[in-house]
Amino acid sequence: MSQEMFQKERTLKMRERLIGQSCRLFFPQDPVKIVRARGQYLYDENGTQYLDCISNVHHVGHCHPLVTQAASAQMELLNANARFLHDNIVHYAERLAATLPKKLCIFYFVNSGSEANDLALRLARQYTRNEDVIVLDHAYHGHLTSLIDISPYKFRKLEGQKEWRCFVFMQAPLPDTYRGLYRRDHPNPGQAYADTVKDLIDEAQRKGRKISSFFVESLPSVGGQVILPSGYFPKVAEYVRAAGGVFVADEVQTGFGRVGSHFWAFQLQGEDFCPDIVTMGKPMGNGHPLSCVVTTEEIAGAFTANGVEYFNTFGGNPVSCAIGLAVLDVMEKEDLRGNAVRVGNHLKELLKQLQAKHPIIGDVRGVGLFVGLELVKDRVTLTPATEEAALLVGRLKMKHICLSTDGPWNSVIKFKPPMCFSLEDAERVSAEISHVLRVYEQMNNSGLTQTVSACLPLAPSLISSYEG
Repeated sequence: MSQEMFQKERTLKMRERLIGQSCRLFFPQDPVKIVRARGQYLYDENGTQYLDCISNVHHVGHCHPLVTQAASAQMELLNANARFLHDNIVHYAERLAATLPKKLCIFYFVNSGSEANDLALRLARQYTRNEDVIVLDHAYHGHLTSLIDISPYKFRKLEGQKEWRCFVFMQAPLPDTYRGLYRRDHPNPGQAYADTVKDLIDEAQRKGRKISSFFVESLPSVGGQVILPSGYFPKVAEYVRAAGGVFVADEVQTGFGRVGSHFWAFQLQGEDFCPDIVTMGKPMGNGHPLSCVVTTEEIAGAFTANGVEYFNTFGGNPVSCAIGLAVLDVMEKEDLRGNAVRVGNHLKELLKQLQAKHPIIGDVRGVGLFVGLELVKDRVTLTPATEEAALLVGRLKMKHICLSTDGPWNSVIKFKPPMCFSLEDAERVSAEISHVLRVYEQMNNSGLTQTVSACLPLAPSLISSYEG
């Protein structure tokens, strides 16, 4: 029996009463109530269509019929505890193994990126017998306590946590070649940033500490859609392994062909580069909770040797694996990696054309359908244009385009759409961004932007009035 469909206002009131306030919605001033979706489009309770530029979870498109059919067919047949022998889990592991370096061949299936990264942390510590972790500044690796402790993005908001942490975690500078320590004019930023990790390792060893792992997103997302400099990963891995640690690549946000040219974003650092552990998640199940950790035989063997069984009730169940296999099938049949290259390149070119027209656009960067548009108040000082970024996102929402911000100052407009995002979608978004920025610049020249900033929640409406 289907549930009654409430009016949006009633749903909001019930949510405020029943759901924890820390569980936040997109567009909190005026949330969008989504009742159905297909491909790269969302539909609200009135049937209004929104272009989805941010749902990297729904990798091959919302409610893809081949994925939903695979889920339904397997659910009608069997969805048992993963301890029962079943073909789906081994078929799926074999398909994933074909996309990875040969040494990454042992899989553990779980249900979320946080679960995957927590298990990766356990594997690293069990194998190395060390505790300390190196991460990047502004990193985010999950919401479990073990991961908040290694996620500066979250950790900085929790006072006093350092007092009870039983291990040392170290932050290496974010290798941001736009506004970081070493920029695009540096002769070898990859080496320079890797050397900052070596400095942390040397300092830890002087204090008698030992490194278990270097944890890193293959492309930092929360950090601002950052494209890492060439040569960074191989050199960091060399330093970390020499210190007795392992290299963990977090592909939860960026894996499964989002970068287009490669299946995994860590492969952008060279075909010969191979992490010791890789975690994957969000896009795996196209919205179904499915994640994974893959590692080497040696690391998996050390984990087995501790004598404690690893068991996950739902991880790798027949339905989850059937969905995962269907996602891989759709990616191949619809050439979604090729689409990511074509559409991603077109989107970046359109945004770079806007950059030439609008001084507020400081940087355009990305690979495939992982793209960032950084807004700055001044191209010399690189002062983040945080309020302007929020204004742009709010106004685009009124134009029925869903975008959001990221980065240390929430000044980076991020693009991580479903992989079926089209050339026409890219052109629509670019045109709307240009229009909003042009109107904002006209208001700025008229001295009205202070009024907009003072009333930021109403700013999109104020711009709409000015357009009229």
